Amino acid sequence: MTCIPHTDVLVVGSGIMGSVVARLLRESDPALRITMVDGGSAIGAAPGVHLHDVDDPVLWSRYNEQVGTGVQGMYTGAEVVREVPDSLTGLTPGMFHALAFGEDAEAMPATALAWNAGGMGVHWTAATPWPAGDEVFDFGDPDRWAADLDTARALLAVTPAAIGPTEVGRLVLDVLRRHYDGIGPGDRAPQPMPMAVTPTPSGPLPRTAPGTVFPAIAAGGDAAFTLLTGTLATSLVVSGERVTGVRLRRVADGTEPSRTSEPSEPSEPSEYELRADSVVVCADALRTPQLLFASGIRPPALGRHLNEHAFVTARVLLDLDRFGLGLDALPLPRDGEFSTDSLWLPHNGTAQPFHGQIMNRTYLDEDGRPLAHSVGLSLYVPVESRPENRLVFSETETDLAGMPRIGVEFGYSDADRALIGRALDEVRSLAEEFGPFDPETERALLPPGSSLHLTGTVRSGAADDGTSVCDPQGRVWGYDNLYLAGNGVIPTAMAANVTLTGAVTAVRAARAVAARSSALAAH
Repeated sequence: MTCIPHTDVLVVGSGIMGSVVARLLRESDPALRITMVDGGSAIGAAPGVHLHDVDDPVLWSRYNEQVGTGVQGMYTGAEVVREVPDSLTGLTPGMFHALAFGEDAEAMPATALAWNAGGMGVHWTAATPWPAGDEVFDFGDPDRWAADLDTARALLAVTPAAIGPTEVGRLVLDVLRRHYDGIGPGDRAPQPMPMAVTPTPSGPLPRTAPGTVFPAIAAGGDAAFTLLTGTLATSLVVSGERVTGVRLRRVADGTEPSRTSEPSEPSEPSEYELRADSVVVCADALRTPQLLFASGIRPPALGRHLNEHAFVTARVLLDLDRFGLGLDALPLPRDGEFSTDSLWLPHNGTAQPFHGQIMNRTYLDEDGRPLAHSVGLSLYVPVESRPENRLVFSETETDLAGMPRIGVEFGYSDADRALIGRALDEVRSLAEEFGPFDPETERALLPPGSSLHLTGTVRSGAADDGTSVCDPQGRVWGYDNLYLAGNGVIPTAMAANVTLTGAVTAVRAARAVAARSSALAAH
């Protein structure tokens, strides 16, 4: 009789959300057996290390060249590939368009997947503005929401003013504050962008990544934690109202997956089952609902309310004469950083509905002398949360990973298009305050998917009424031990970057799983 391996908690996904869950579970019980699985493998020498902080100079340069574009969809450590390869075997870890995984994603053509250990958590820019107004989903308990948001901030090591403001950055902030004078409370005025970084006196600012949130992901050293990379969760094993485990498949057929701790069981075949007392799925807003669908868990709201803020971007050269600046007054970036200032324009309801991310940089000549300074203006436009924007999963077709093929149905409502038009006008108005600006060449509405901030596909809700997939703690309706965490759980239309808000869902799921594990241990 074959012995099926067992773990106390199984976490599907090794990105920021999975690392938050693992960290909090470990803090709740030093002996709790936690197994984490990810279909991708490490980029570089260790899993879960941010590409901004890797020792490999080639990987480091490739990442920083792309992040310097200021376009979220290009924040990748490997080439963004659109062509569908022959198979997953040997696929270079990194970012891939959903189209390259064989998904029917033309409605959101810039949508990308992280196929690597650490997920998007090794690529992200680390911007962590906090949610406010209609973005908040406290389910009638604002004190608990505030406490959970503080926990998420602490786990992600959020620094209020990470990059800048320099003296020129303060001039930019002054312009923004005059432009938005009287709109919103003081803590929602234009300000430095909060970022998940570790302050250092000089050099690059280390980014928070899965391997820093939960160090055992990158460095091992936790005997009760196992990370399985190159191991795809193909379906959850369901028995009545419980999930008893997960079916796993090695991506490199027949080879042993990488582990951060030695296995206690004999080598398993290329496809096998892992049992678990509790399961937390945090595999992103596309693959979390895909896994549930493949497992026969198909509540009415699964895949619906797909959302992503529209992405308007512009860049303008600062008119030095207008601001009385000489080239020698332009700030130089820190070593290892491309921008001199990372600034934030918070949204403030209908009066100012856009989230602004302002990344400024000084251009240098070959000798390192300033040539010019640009103000990078990105406005995120909230999009209505509608059930007709959705993922549709095929019963017969599969994607590159052998999972149900995802069809993306997404479009803007009349209200969305009106707000996008307003944002295009707004970014032009802002840019013209800094220097000469040509909207035809220096402004763009990027295609859907470009922000990589997808939400809503496994949204939480207060009642099992068909409009949500899970409860406020992330527990899937109708199942007593299956939990979800991540951006897909967010039920609100977001204007701001979503990672910090998504981490709140991981905090809540971890607390619920810890309470369940404690109750099981007591019995």
